[in-house]
Amino acid sequence: MAGPHTLGETERQVEARLGKLPLDYSAMAVASNLFRAANAVRNHFERTVLSENNLSWTAFVVLWVTWIWEPIETRQIALEGGFSKATLTGVLSTLEGRGWLVRRRSGSDGRLVEVSLTNAGRELMVELFPAFNLQEQHIAGPIDPTRRDELAEMLRVITVGVESRD
Repeated sequence: MAGPHTLGETERQVEARLGKLPLDYSAMAVASNLFRAANAVRNHFERTVLSENNLSWTAFVVLWVTWIWEPIETRQIALEGGFSKATLTGVLSTLEGRGWLVRRRSGSDGRLVEVSLTNAGRELMVELFPAFNLQEQHIAGPIDPTRRDELAEMLRVITVGVESRD
């Protein structure tokens, strides 16, 4: 539970307070439940598999994006991860200090900085990601396995729709 009220209590209170307003309640339920689910999932990962390596969600995302796309420019990490360059700078400093990644000036444009994992960073991700995936399986567990692809596609549609308007 994220706050002092259950999801059901919150939905009933919203209906009681806003029931007379001409609103699209199903759209509101999609957006609010998506937000609540995303926060619950993030918090779950931070409390379980990420805490074992003293990683925040943001630090994990930086490692993940770098692992998948390395070498990658810092501006691309910020875009892929959905956070500011200022946030990224602090996280990169922490991860570099732990010996998991390195920053270098781009060979093609000295104004740009490229990030790569170190061997220790790659070893961390190879070790960490199976444990992360076990938690993904736990999170997806309540959903009928035959409907997971459908849900994933619905979430993609929402993401593309929002990102195309921004």
